[in-house]
Amino acid sequence: MTESYVRKLAAILLDAVTDKDPLVQEQVCSALCALGEAAPEEVLGACEECLRQREKLAHPYRTMILRAVEVVVSSHIGELDKAQARAVTLLASSEMTRAKELVCDWQRAASDVLVAVGKRFVGTVMEELLSKFQPGALPHCFVVRTLANLAASNVFGMVPFLMSILSTMLPMLGMAKHDAARVAFCGALQHFSESILEYLADLDQAPDPTVRKDTFATDMLSAYDILFNHWLQSREAKLRLAVVEALGPMSHLLPGEKLEEQLPKLLPGVLALYKKHAETVHVSKSLGQILEAAVSVGSRTLEPQLDSLLAALHAQICVPVESSSPLVVSNQKEVLRCFTVLARCAPDRLLAFLLPKLDASNERTRVGTLQVVRHVINSAASQMEVKKPFILSAMRLPLLDTNTKVKRAVVQVISAMAHHGYLEQPGGEAMVEYVVQQCALPPETETLGPDSEDLPADSVRAVSINTLYLVSTTVDRMSDVLWPYLLAFLTPVRFTGALTPLCRSLVHLAQKRQEVGAEAFLVRSNSNVTLPSPYAVTTRLLTVSSRPYAGDGRGAASLRLLNALHQSIHPLLGQRWAATIPPLLEHLDEFTEETLSQKEWEEKLLAFLRDTLAVVSDNTWACQLSLEMCKQLPCYNGLPQEKNFLYQCVGTALGAASSKDVVRKQLRELLATAGPQEEAEREGLACCFGICAISHLDDVLAQLGDFMRSDVFRKSTGIFNIFKERSETELEKLKGTVILCYGHVAARAPRELVLPKVESDLLPNMSRYFSTKVLGIKVETKDPVLKLCLVQSVCMASQAICGSAQAGSFHFSRKPELVAQMMEFIKAEPQDSLRTPIRKKAMLACTYLVSLEPALEEQVRADLTRSCLHSVLSVLPDPEGECDHQESLYLDTMHALEDLLSSLLRRNMTPQGLQIMVEHLSPWIKSPRGHERMRALGLSACLLQYFLDHLRVGALVPFHNLGLLIGLFAPRCADLWPATRQEAVSCVFTLLYLQLGYEGFARDYRDDAVERLLTLKDGLVHPDPDVLFHTCRSIGQIIAKRLPPEQLISLLLTMFEGLGDPDKNCSRAATVMINCLLKERGNVLLEKVPELVSVLRSKLRDTREEDILQAAQHSMYLLASQHCAAVVASLLGSPLPFDSHTCTLWRALAVEPGLTTQVLGLLLDKMSRDVPFKETRTFLLSSSPGREATLLPLAATCALYEVMSVPASGPAVLGLYPQLFAALLLRVSCTVGVVLPRTLQAKERRSAASAPAPRTLEPCSSAVEALQAMLLRGGSEDVVQRMELEGGWQLLRTSAGHEEGVARLASAMAKFAGPRLPLVMTALVCTQGSTYEIQRVTSTGFLAELLNSNVVNDLMLLESLLDSLVARQKDPCASVRRLVLRGLANIASGSPDKVQAHGPQVLTAVLGGLDDRDDPHSLVALEAMVGLVRLLDLMEPQDLQPVLLHVAIRIRPFFDSEKPELRAASVRLFGHLNKACHGGGCEDVFLEQVAGGLVPLLLHLQDPQAAVSSACRFALCMSGPNLKCEELTAALQKHLREGRGLHFGEFLNCACKLLMHHFPDLLGRLVSTSLFYFKSSWEDVRAAAPMLTGFLVLHAEAEHRPQVDLEPLTAALQLLLKDPAPLVRVKAAETLGRLGKFA
Repeated sequence: MTESYVRKLAAILLDAVTDKDPLVQEQVCSALCALGEAAPEEVLGACEECLRQREKLAHPYRTMILRAVEVVVSSHIGELDKAQARAVTLLASSEMTRAKELVCDWQRAASDVLVAVGKRFVGTVMEELLSKFQPGALPHCFVVRTLANLAASNVFGMVPFLMSILSTMLPMLGMAKHDAARVAFCGALQHFSESILEYLADLDQAPDPTVRKDTFATDMLSAYDILFNHWLQSREAKLRLAVVEALGPMSHLLPGEKLEEQLPKLLPGVLALYKKHAETVHVSKSLGQILEAAVSVGSRTLEPQLDSLLAALHAQICVPVESSSPLVVSNQKEVLRCFTVLARCAPDRLLAFLLPKLDASNERTRVGTLQVVRHVINSAASQMEVKKPFILSAMRLPLLDTNTKVKRAVVQVISAMAHHGYLEQPGGEAMVEYVVQQCALPPETETLGPDSEDLPADSVRAVSINTLYLVSTTVDRMSDVLWPYLLAFLTPVRFTGALTPLCRSLVHLAQKRQEVGAEAFLVRSNSNVTLPSPYAVTTRLLTVSSRPYAGDGRGAASLRLLNALHQSIHPLLGQRWAATIPPLLEHLDEFTEETLSQKEWEEKLLAFLRDTLAVVSDNTWACQLSLEMCKQLPCYNGLPQEKNFLYQCVGTALGAASSKDVVRKQLRELLATAGPQEEAEREGLACCFGICAISHLDDVLAQLGDFMRSDVFRKSTGIFNIFKERSETELEKLKGTVILCYGHVAARAPRELVLPKVESDLLPNMSRYFSTKVLGIKVETKDPVLKLCLVQSVCMASQAICGSAQAGSFHFSRKPELVAQMMEFIKAEPQDSLRTPIRKKAMLACTYLVSLEPALEEQVRADLTRSCLHSVLSVLPDPEGECDHQESLYLDTMHALEDLLSSLLRRNMTPQGLQIMVEHLSPWIKSPRGHERMRALGLSACLLQYFLDHLRVGALVPFHNLGLLIGLFAPRCADLWPATRQEAVSCVFTLLYLQLGYEGFARDYRDDAVERLLTLKDGLVHPDPDVLFHTCRSIGQIIAKRLPPEQLISLLLTMFEGLGDPDKNCSRAATVMINCLLKERGNVLLEKVPELVSVLRSKLRDTREEDILQAAQHSMYLLASQHCAAVVASLLGSPLPFDSHTCTLWRALAVEPGLTTQVLGLLLDKMSRDVPFKETRTFLLSSSPGREATLLPLAATCALYEVMSVPASGPAVLGLYPQLFAALLLRVSCTVGVVLPRTLQAKERRSAASAPAPRTLEPCSSAVEALQAMLLRGGSEDVVQRMELEGGWQLLRTSAGHEEGVARLASAMAKFAGPRLPLVMTALVCTQGSTYEIQRVTSTGFLAELLNSNVVNDLMLLESLLDSLVARQKDPCASVRRLVLRGLANIASGSPDKVQAHGPQVLTAVLGGLDDRDDPHSLVALEAMVGLVRLLDLMEPQDLQPVLLHVAIRIRPFFDSEKPELRAASVRLFGHLNKACHGGGCEDVFLEQVAGGLVPLLLHLQDPQAAVSSACRFALCMSGPNLKCEELTAALQKHLREGRGLHFGEFLNCACKLLMHHFPDLLGRLVSTSLFYFKSSWEDVRAAAPMLTGFLVLHAEAEHRPQVDLEPLTAALQLLLKDPAPLVRVKAAETLGRLGKFA
């Protein structure tokens, strides 16, 4: 039985090996291998039989079988007996040689079988192979290859055979005419040679230690003769490569004298192959082996061939390496190996060949040569030791090379030199300097073309940086070379780019020196004249730190080095810098280049410098430092930011110096050397003078005065005046610099010292520099730089005066003159564009000047205000996409204008003063240009806020112009520009608080009505017109509430003037606000109302203005108060759809609650009296419904919407809430799918084509809209919002979603309108007997959903609801019965504490639903199962236990239903049934059901529907405890918990293992059940079924085999091997392989 069954399984699998899918083929092969694990001999026999009997089986399938045989043999080689081994050997030999032509995959697989057998039975295999390897006949190619592979895999077993093999093979070499045979022989000779060499290398472990190399010398020589002299000349490239691969290891076995004799021919022959082959790695490898063999025998014939060898190898190394070509990389490694051999045997010849090539013109030659030099330095260190000076001297030439690839190679050579002591030799410093130079290369890389072979410069820089750091930190011997030599590179400008890596390396070296000792670390300035002084180092590192993130973070690196060098800088700085430098570094870590404040950082560095100078407290040291700083200034020409900072450092250092002479001298030199400068440099020099003036004010002013009187500013005559224009330009810039110096002196010097000198010294000198006299006439410059400098200096001087303690008593006599000068500058600027900051700076200067005494004349103030407004507000806005600089400049200019106007207002803080400022702004506020209005409103808002912030009311005085101001600003709340609208609201907001302030309210008082303006302001950004004017109405209401009565008339008059505003939005806003005022405050204008209403009514047909519509609505109200029924009847007779006039009139009826109640009652009666639809002839003649709405209920529905859409209808709607809700809900239900009458359809199409109506006339949509309006007016806004968010309204309109829409409406009502439910429920219960089925469905669905909320319990509606639902359980409509069950189940979530009380009643009803036979789609049963899931956990155990088995049996057929909803619901219910059994004493009773459900639950984990798979997870987890196996329960919980990804194979393996361990008796039942799913319609389930079977078999013990009927199982699996799905066939094959366990 065993043998036949395994044979049968193997035969089935072997039949399936011809499957077309590669994955199935692979699995069949794996299954055969698995069978082989159980019965290797049987499987091998079956494979042998298959191959022998099926002669016509195609070779790809034979290959697959042979692969399986090879795996089985390899795995069980120790178990095979000799007979079996011989049989397999004969089979493989036959397969290998069956076809004379080459079929590589097939023959290779057979060869692999022979090799696998030969690992133990080498004699048997050799016997078979030698039988096919006879003298005089050429063997099959794969016989030779097999011998070769066998020699490689079993060295000790094969080498003893090699003598006889070689003796037989040698004559065959001459017989081989085909290249394939020759290639095979070459491979055999290669492997034979390698095996012999390996055998000889491990001779002490070899079985025959008598074997010697010379034993094979003669045969190898003969073979060599044929390979080299004949085959190597072949035209076939593959053969030539095979020959050269063999010659390498063969050369080691040739007799020494013969090798010596052959070398003159062998080496050129091998080298010649370089020209014949693109891929030369095998040539290079063989050449390396030949060279090693030649060196090992001490060849003397090698030397004459060195030149040709070196040339050929050098040419190979110069081939560009492609990173994507591993063969080229490997070839270069082999070539370098050859160079290593040559370097060790002939170092002089090698260097004599290589070093001159460093001067070659070809880039690749130079790069390749450097690569070889680096390699031999590393690999032949001992031979190169004495050659160091020679190599260093030769390397000077490549240092001048500009090619980036060469540079990179040079740096790599220098790195190798550093590790081997070259740089300690004379000339090593040049190498270090070269690396530093490469570190200083700019990081920017050029964009290179795709065909360019040039490397980007950044790669050289990156390699150099890494090299410098590695050499500094890892090569100990380099410490004395680099320290302190690297310090010399800190100060030269050309090494700026290398500062970061230099600093890092120097920090590391300094730390190492500190560890050695202080004396070793200390750098004395006189120890080496090439080293920079401590002052130079300090200046350099501090200056470059001003741009801390440039150059890969040189700021932090420089500061760290400065800290490390503290002992060399000054002995007193160590402790102080240890405390001050780390915070600077932490500051840099907290920011990035984009987020760091440059000004703040420079201030921190200057504070650090001041602190350093204070700690040193040495005048000489400070003077030397300032001298060095001045000396380094020219180094930063072209680097304005660094030079600016260095100037500030100079000023700081001079300020700390006590020597007046030094200070004067340095200041003179700074002025004398100050040429035309960039703005940043000019600012820096001025800052320098300002900082210095803090300590040396008189000296600074004296030097500035001397400079002004010097020859620099005197014009000369003569021939050199040909350069006049250029000289004047430079002179103007120099004047600007000096003027700026005066400004910074005024800003920074002590206030008490500056104030007396402002009018006597500072300002006169500034003015003198700014203007010159020609023929006695004062001429002012037009140079914008000079203007800007003067304006900025005046601003700083004025600010200094204002900041002085004596500012209040200071009489600034030059103030009018300066204000006039600033106004001239402002007026001279172009009015339509903004290009320079002159007007900004001028306005800032005026801001400070205005606050000083004496006060400006009124006319001057007015001219200044007008000029500044015109200069700024009229500037045209920049087009989109302009640079950020322009935008930033304009914003700064606007802020300057705001400050100036605020300063002017401060001089007259009265309502009249405010009115004057607003009058200046008024033309701009009303400008036709939007950008001017926006800017003017923004300024107005700022001024009003400033006025409010500084309001001081001594007595209760009237704000007499409040109405005028609000009338100006309020209509602009509807401006076309959103920003203008918001600014207008801000103005109104501030004005109202100003009024409250004048009324005596405290500053911190907050008025709720006024505060609401802020929320309205946010809604004005991008509103639609309706929202915009609604907001304006709200603003008008707020104004009306807070406006004093006496201001109303002026406000109204001002707003009436606004009706003519060219901006229609603003004029309309004025109308809206006028109406709000009339409505809210009309009691003071009572006599005006009749006149206004009469006028508006007469214009109803001609205009749609809001005020006229209000009048028309009021008239309609009066009419309806007297004739309500007639008005309603008349309006209902209006043609549908209602036009806008009719809608307006309907809405007018909702003004007063009593009238509205009458109207609503009449409309409800009209809507309910007639039938909702009539069936058309189409419906009578066909099965599809065709229903047309009736006109009267449709018109009444539309009218109800219009009336209830008015907010004033709320009280009336509340009074009729239940009747309206029930009627409209049922109206919605009976209009689903109902269409308009044909006449209305055509009319609506025509109206839609001409102008889309605001509302649709579609019956169901109109009913839904009416219901929405009713809920909104009835105080149920939350219900409407919730329905909108959940899409409930849209669901209500569709047949498919109507039930869900009703449920969402009921849920929203239960949550937000609970108190309304009793009467609503009463109204709906009355409709449950409706003749319209859809109305019964709607009412039942609504009532059922109410039970989902606890509110029915709170309102004591539970019993009545249950009774009404149970009464509908026998309804002829299945949907009603289904909704009844849903409602009963809803008790579980709505009133869980009541479930037990009503348990039997509910359970009986739900169980009845399970057995509902009148529902062909089982939807009632589905609802019953879903309901049971919700109810089970809440019911009494005694109620459940009698029905558990019944339910489990009843739902079992649904596990495999075609409907995923039924599958998911039944499986989840099964899980809850299991859960109900936990600890209830019914586990034993339910165990049978659990066991019966295991297989479907496990397999449906692979269900294509995620809901079913999730339900199976839950059910399995719940089933675990009922199996009473803790280990299985834990495994189920681990693998199947929600949220965890499921690896199905892993889980199934684990589950089956535990099942077979704890429940072995279930094997037969589980396997037989799984057979049912072999025919499942779902591919994944069909694949999982054999997978489950396979794992069960895998983990079952042998003694349980009788439980499984193998015949049907095997037949079923065999059938699955023909399944159309490849995955199923794969799993079937896998399981068949596991069945071998039962054999």
